[in-house]
Amino acid sequence: MQVIGAGFGRTGTMSLKEALEELGFGPCYHAIELFENPAHAELWEAAERGEPIDWDELLGDYEATVDWPGCTFYKELMQAYPDAKVLLNVRDPERWYESAANTIYNIRRGGNLSPMGLMMRIVAPGMARGAQTLNKIVWEDTFSGSFEDRRYAIEVFNRHNEEVREHVPADRLLVYEVKDGWEPLCEFLNVEVPEGKPFPRLNDTATFRHRRKRFKIIFAALASGVLLAGLALLYFLASRRASGRS
Repeated sequence: MQVIGAGFGRTGTMSLKEALEELGFGPCYHAIELFENPAHAELWEAAERGEPIDWDELLGDYEATVDWPGCTFYKELMQAYPDAKVLLNVRDPERWYESAANTIYNIRRGGNLSPMGLMMRIVAPGMARGAQTLNKIVWEDTFSGSFEDRRYAIEVFNRHNEEVREHVPADRLLVYEVKDGWEPLCEFLNVEVPEGKPFPRLNDTATFRHRRKRFKIIFAALASGVLLAGLALLYFLASRRASGRS
């Protein structure tokens, strides 16, 4: 582990993930990795309970972290990887809240008992397991179940960033906004700026909403398929019973 991302999600973390991987600090662990590796959920939840875990078992294949759940455990990661640098990705607090509320929290608002949540548990249990873990770590614990209180959520965001600034030695920390591009990031990591490559700009609110819309369409189609398969099975079983009585 060479780079520990201490900043909250919706601060350009997807762009930062791709940038770090372009610079040779990959693979980089982002929340999406949890959806693709649901077996990680138990380890993250154990860490959240304060239990000691083998960080190499969880992150040994990664060179960097950004986003949740990693940012919640930046102190533990600093101890586990004392030579790693710490990247505090930030943005304007008001804009951060708007972005988070309209994207990742908007998905969480549906909950596991919504039609989409129930279908995800049937069709994509790994994704559902990852979402459950993030719900616990982010919305229930980090924001104490009060993210919809805008003032409180922004206070949590600001307090976390200030705590990182106070806890991490200055020579090990970069406070960074993705709008600043390659130069400060490359200088901090002692690597060359990629020649002729623009800094990644990924997963803004509009893109996130578009992807979610497509995701809902796909899941609706899957739900229809599951329903039709169920009806066909019921019809088949009913036909067999009728044949047995005749």
